[in-house]
Amino acid sequence: MKGLTVLGATGSIGVSTLDVAARHPDRYRVVALTANRDVEGLARQCLRFRPEYAVMAHEASARALAGRLRAEAPGIRVLAGVEGLETVSRLPQADYVMAAIVGAAGLMPALAAVRAGKRLLLANKEALVISGALFMQEAQRHGAEILPIDSEHNAVFQCMPPGFAGGLSGVGVRRILLTASGGPFRNVPAQELARVTPEQACAHPNWDMGPKISVDSATMMNKGLEVIEACWLFHTQPDRIQVVLHPQSVIHSMVEYRDGSVLAQMGNPDMRIPIAHALAWPERIESGAGSLDLFRVAQLDFEAPDLQRFPCLALAYQAIEQGGTAPAVLNAANEVAVAAFLDGRLGFTAIPEVIAATLSAIPATDANDLEGILEVDARARSVAERKIPRPV
Repeated sequence: MKGLTVLGATGSIGVSTLDVAARHPDRYRVVALTANRDVEGLARQCLRFRPEYAVMAHEASARALAGRLRAEAPGIRVLAGVEGLETVSRLPQADYVMAAIVGAAGLMPALAAVRAGKRLLLANKEALVISGALFMQEAQRHGAEILPIDSEHNAVFQCMPPGFAGGLSGVGVRRILLTASGGPFRNVPAQELARVTPEQACAHPNWDMGPKISVDSATMMNKGLEVIEACWLFHTQPDRIQVVLHPQSVIHSMVEYRDGSVLAQMGNPDMRIPIAHALAWPERIESGAGSLDLFRVAQLDFEAPDLQRFPCLALAYQAIEQGGTAPAVLNAANEVAVAAFLDGRLGFTAIPEVIAATLSAIPATDANDLEGILEVDARARSVAERKIPRPV
């Protein structure tokens, strides 16, 4: 039986992870659960799964959770903050760690799991965007396994041959085709995008995601971050990764080989599929997802992304081409801009403007140490916040 820590347990990925794990009580035991501020949600999960540890990101929430569990589950140890997240990420009884904390906040606990030599189920793409070279070096140094959870990267992983870590050319791979739904505004007239509301941006046509990731999907920054993540996961350059709009979200990504063969991974848009794959790899287990009905799907459409409509995707390619700390600046500026949009302080089409201005203001430097990366992250957030127009 494998011990499992779930970072970000009350989010959509965390809930799906626990759903898969609950279907296999003979294989997985929940060791620790964490959440940001959702005390009631984490309390319900704790009472069901009875982990050894529970962590809230904030002290006040941790105190509230401890009080909530005192009568019914006094044996659960409640921790708080980044230190608590790192502690449960490296517990010796936790064989697998699901990294599903959204944004840069997920970097430190994911890195702690890597340094403890865990199997890291990586749903937090920002960890690699911010610190790709360092993160992968630490994984290699400590013998950690990194298995991707994003449906696109998991699909690529499933289509890759053994030995791809030595470079794609050596295993006969020509390129990676990352699919994207195009989000809710793929066909909305460009002149109407300036009036997009947070509610509209969060209404993804195919996937059930949190607000930040939903907005990233609407701007296609999510796909840009995935391009950067794929460069690190699959040891390749951005010019060998092509983004393909595929509105049905049935083909989750593809790998093209030197001989012209293209392997695709298909399935319903259900995150339990990649989660189950990573939990059991190299075995296959029941995920709870339904069978794909090709007769109902009927047709599959593909088109090239419009970089004028989706400038965030172009900015992500620009950042990974620059290298060094540029992706960390991109990510920090995007998090600030998206938060401002969700708060009603920034228009939808101004999100890429803030990101571009921040990238221009902070020259890329080497990203060789964690302290330097975190300093650049903090600086980029400060610069981005200043780029947001103040209300008149």
